[in-house]
Amino acid sequence: MGPLFKKELTPEQLQELFVSDDKCYQFLSELKWEDGYKCRKCGNTNYCPGKSPHSRRCTKCKTEESAAAGTIFHNCKFPVSKAFYIAYNVCKGKEDLSSYELARRLSLRQMTCWNFKTKINKALQQMDSLTEIEKSSIQKILS
Repeated sequence: MGPLFKKELTPEQLQELFVSDDKCYQFLSELKWEDGYKCRKCGNTNYCPGKSPHSRRCTKCKTEESAAAGTIFHNCKFPVSKAFYIAYNVCKGKEDLSSYELARRLSLRQMTCWNFKTKINKALQQMDSLTEIEKSSIQKILS
């Protein structure tokens, strides 16, 4: 989740991003494959467009991967644009919005917002613990 919102987005970019699911998937695909496509199954770097928008299909093993695969947005049961709104507010929001307030703003159930917000916080904690492990292993190597 860190790489997703580490750069500040302008209010215009945010407004455009939260408007449609298509824009969110486009943003995810550009971010996910900015260093080039590599198949998760076979490692091939050649691809063609997949059947769903912003997905890629390996030309070797024919495995299709969506832009949301491997992210917290994978199998999201509500519009991904609303999930982006929640994620952005958890990661970069100036105020800590409650799940009740998110539910009111997004017309979602409060428990849906709470569950997704919890999922984001767990992912952020896992990222923090990975960086601590990496730091300690680097220190051991240097010692």
